[in-house]
Amino acid sequence: MSGPQAPTAVAENTPRRRRVTVRGVVQGVGFRPYLYGLATELALAGHVTNTPEGVVAEVEGSAAAVARFCDLIAAQAPPLARVESVHHREMPPVGGTAFTILTSRTGGPARTLVSPDSATCADCLAELATPADRRYRHPFVNCTHCGPRFTIVTGVPYDRANTTMAGFAMCPDCAREYADPADRRFHAQPVACPACGPRLRLVLAREARLRNVEGADPVTEARALLKRGAILAVKGLGGYHLACDASNQGAVALLRRRKARGDKPFAVMARTADDLRHLVRLSPAERNLLEGRARPVVLVRRRPHPSYAPGDLRPAQAVAPGSPDLGVMLPYTPVHHLLLGLPGDPDGPRLLVMTSGNLSGEPIVTDDKEALERLAHLADAWLTHDRPIHVPCDDSVVRVCDGEPLVIRRSRGYVPLPVSLPLPVRPALAVGGDLKNAFCLGTGRQAWLSAHIGDMDDVGTQRAFERAVAQLESITGVRPEALVRDRHPGYRSAGWADRNAAHRPVVRVQHHHAHIAAAMAEHGLDGTRPVIGVAFDGTGHGDDGAVWGGEFLCADYDRFIRLGHLAYVPLPGGDAAVRRPYRMALAHLRAAGIDWSDDLACTTACPPDELHVLERQLERGLNCVPTSSMGRLFDAVSSLAGVCHRAGYEAQAAVELEGAALHAPADDTTEYAFALHASEENRDGAVRADPAPVLAAIVGDLRAGVEPALVAARFHRAVTGLVHRMCARARERHGLDTVALTGGVFANTLLSSACAATLREDGFTVLRHHLVPPNDGGLALGQLMVAARATPTLTPTD
Repeated sequence: MSGPQAPTAVAENTPRRRRVTVRGVVQGVGFRPYLYGLATELALAGHVTNTPEGVVAEVEGSAAAVARFCDLIAAQAPPLARVESVHHREMPPVGGTAFTILTSRTGGPARTLVSPDSATCADCLAELATPADRRYRHPFVNCTHCGPRFTIVTGVPYDRANTTMAGFAMCPDCAREYADPADRRFHAQPVACPACGPRLRLVLAREARLRNVEGADPVTEARALLKRGAILAVKGLGGYHLACDASNQGAVALLRRRKARGDKPFAVMARTADDLRHLVRLSPAERNLLEGRARPVVLVRRRPHPSYAPGDLRPAQAVAPGSPDLGVMLPYTPVHHLLLGLPGDPDGPRLLVMTSGNLSGEPIVTDDKEALERLAHLADAWLTHDRPIHVPCDDSVVRVCDGEPLVIRRSRGYVPLPVSLPLPVRPALAVGGDLKNAFCLGTGRQAWLSAHIGDMDDVGTQRAFERAVAQLESITGVRPEALVRDRHPGYRSAGWADRNAAHRPVVRVQHHHAHIAAAMAEHGLDGTRPVIGVAFDGTGHGDDGAVWGGEFLCADYDRFIRLGHLAYVPLPGGDAAVRRPYRMALAHLRAAGIDWSDDLACTTACPPDELHVLERQLERGLNCVPTSSMGRLFDAVSSLAGVCHRAGYEAQAAVELEGAALHAPADDTTEYAFALHASEENRDGAVRADPAPVLAAIVGDLRAGVEPALVAARFHRAVTGLVHRMCARARERHGLDTVALTGGVFANTLLSSACAATLREDGFTVLRHHLVPPNDGGLALGQLMVAARATPTLTPTD
């Protein structure tokens, strides 16, 4: 027996060497010291380095140890790492006994991924609060497992020289930590301490002049200002916040006026999740989101009648007037923790409004000089620092629906993590829409959605869009061979794509087709079988020139068929109807043949002169594009029920209608019903869902004294019933049993949950968004997938 086994034993003891390439989020997250420790533990020789294509290691030793090294790379990766692939190939042994970490290599296409910014870890927080620690109260404490990443990256590979920390020379102590593979700060590129910076400063506005506060601790002075009701511009990871004491009614109202915020809710930051329990109904899933590394703003249902115990935080009424939800967040930078106070600090605000540092509609401010200028009429003081922000990145916004995350705005903490694609795509740039713009770069089986850009009607936002495209292309290495845009002829994003095509094909994708494709893509569908797409939103350019938004489509990535839609009604005055929901209510009543009587709230909400003009406008069809929008129907019902007549922010009427429905008695089961018209006179062959019976029933209820909450709940049930009926009809005629619920209307969790439950009870598979927003923030992913199926010979006119 011993003779035949000898060759195997010899082979096992023969040195083996492999070159291993690890791709994913593997730079700036402690991956090289992790591989160093793993190789040392397994007695392997070799080296590891950062390169533009990822982390590359060569290991040499026994066959078993080399194999074990490769097997463990992904299994025990550091907390912030995300391993996308591990490739290895045999190399000739070269000998040696040491394993070393080499200087990063530059050159070649970028294929590695940059980590998102991450909330301050527990170890760093302990240092921040320990008087004996050299980083006690240091506003920039961070390590390999936390701190700024994406927002400070200027190039790849991810080394200090390619970040905005390049200008800060490390002190001897920081340099020693940075060079020690056993230290938590080994190659933590933003590593810093009080001796080597960065540094905070407080700037006060005094009689239209600015002055630095010298000598005093900036945070201590900032807390004192907040306590006195001041508004502070606070420099964060991805831009400036405007902050004030959320418990101070006067300060919150002042910020709302200065920022021209209307009634749009503010987000608030508290020290811990426990500080919020008396204000909101906090589920385990919501707590996990709040306390996770991404630290988004989480939209949580408010307690209708919170009971306050001594010492409880009490937000001012002006924080979120009329909203059923409160946007809450926890501190994610050392500065935030210091502003909210460490143990033993003097009393100060324990609940802060934290809103983007900009005027409504403008991009978030990141540049220090620009902050002093653009925020001069908004802030009383600036708590700033000298570490530049390279990439603007707003806070992400997430809510939980049926125990699962529903991303409303995908930005800080999530970007630039890629979305895995079910099908390979050629290198392309999809530019998204004009509201809540986010673009998407894709190649192969990966897509990179940008951080939230904003609304493209602002020139500053358009410039921010251009800068963000260039930056994301530089760190992903994607060189688009095609551009993808919405079919809307007036979209600024679409115009940008046409102007910047440079002989590359431009693919035009229908708005709601893109929404459905985005839902399919994030659920991994390869498109071999169509789905029933229910796309409900406020505005989308239709193929017939109308404004679509209440759509039932049979769709795959290649094409779509319009199965049904809400019946068209006039959109009187375009944007005016969006800002004044009573106009939509009156247009819907007229289309339904219901008189504008004075006992209806929407009629009395409309000024008499405007009512007369509106009547003539509808009679003559002046500036009245037809719309099938479900978002506008929600607006109409909100005004008809007396809930909201004027919208100070997008979807306010719908948000408040959802809030009203939450107060309806649980035992009420009355349901309004849409009429379905499937006659051959429909031009596109699609079924028309007529809301006239719903509106007539609502008017009848209101005249009978039914409360608005009941009307709101019954309307939600009517829409749920419509979705079920239309999907059942599509299954009967086309054999489809998978439904994608998408579009901004499905940010309404009451509607989304009801639709999903009803459909699943009837045997449907339901797809809802979790990774990308259902609104236009996720549109570009769908555009990319639809364009991937188009032929490479498309011309700009296709």
